[in-house]
Amino acid sequence: MGTAETPSVFLTALFLFSLLRALQKKATPGFLVSGFLLGLTTLCRAVSLLLPVWVHHWLPHRIFRRKGVQLDCQPQGRYTPMTPMAVAIVNYNTREHLRACLATVRSETPSEVVVVDNASSDGSVEMVQAEYPWVYLHANKTNVGYGAAANQAIAHCTAKYVLLLNSDTLLQLGALGALSCYLDSHLRAAIVGPRLVNQDGALQASCYPFPTAINWLFLNSHLGRLIRFIPVLRDHYLPTWSHDHARLVPWVSGAAIGIRREALEEVGGFDEPFFMYYEEVDLCYRLSTAGWQVHFAPVTTVVHAGGASTSQNRTDMTVQLLTSTMQFCRKHSSRLSLAELRMLLKGLTLARWIGDAVRLRLTRDACKRARIADSIAAWQRMLLGS
Repeated sequence: MGTAETPSVFLTALFLFSLLRALQKKATPGFLVSGFLLGLTTLCRAVSLLLPVWVHHWLPHRIFRRKGVQLDCQPQGRYTPMTPMAVAIVNYNTREHLRACLATVRSETPSEVVVVDNASSDGSVEMVQAEYPWVYLHANKTNVGYGAAANQAIAHCTAKYVLLLNSDTLLQLGALGALSCYLDSHLRAAIVGPRLVNQDGALQASCYPFPTAINWLFLNSHLGRLIRFIPVLRDHYLPTWSHDHARLVPWVSGAAIGIRREALEEVGGFDEPFFMYYEEVDLCYRLSTAGWQVHFAPVTTVVHAGGASTSQNRTDMTVQLLTSTMQFCRKHSSRLSLAELRMLLKGLTLARWIGDAVRLRLTRDACKRARIADSIAAWQRMLLGS
């Protein structure tokens, strides 16, 4: 027996033992649950090893495949010297992240750098004016939303290509050159997303399928996390694949995207009614519909802290995420898909409301009670308005 089979035999034995203990009514709940999960993992591993090869390849494509997702990106046209690339950054109350981001941008010598600030109150505007006077700064008097601010930033750029960044990102040396050369050699690529990593260097998923009820459920629940432990599915599900080669994808994270200005202007830029979240999903969808391509290409790596702006009020941002999800599906999905997603989100919101109501009953701290009460009010608004 090889070493690969030994863990499976051990886990199977543990699973059978926990099942026997349960039948004898001697199992504790924790022991039973852990044994069940281990057994489930073992079962999935056994299925992936023992099923015939045709099932091994047919199943994931039937479940997860979308048009164009699995195609590799092949170079088109001749390699040309690097086309100048501008950098556009949208900021909201992330002064220290923005300072670090601009420091890495400066070393890349972009053709131009534009920062649009959405009425920050943390001194971001003053910091840019004092420390980075070469940056073109546009300070909005109110928070106009991410999509509108991104349109403002790109409108101030004149380069053929624009790298749109969140303020909580850090560039590697050579990032602009790598992305510009990639767009030069992939003539139908409207958007290219680089490889993203967390601050600790761990891979950050950055490309996803378009939202449906089943995709949304997998992405926002433990079901999606379980897929990474199932070899037969792991490499066919965009959020869990290895992100180690270029490919066509439905959409990429807007934390860092190289944009071809010609394509962006053809579809009219970001749809500004998307105040926060899904603005890049909507843009990628419209670009694909117009005949352009969206690429993921690990030609460079960008560090993304994640949530620097949105974590400032998690409940409000969760409500905004749910609202933008429904907004996207009303715009692009069929009535059936919209009804399925609405039912799913209503159920999720109801679960959040019940959970916070229980927490409110159990909490004595006045500050925590006030925050929980605000969350309950937000969930109620979602239930009544979605």
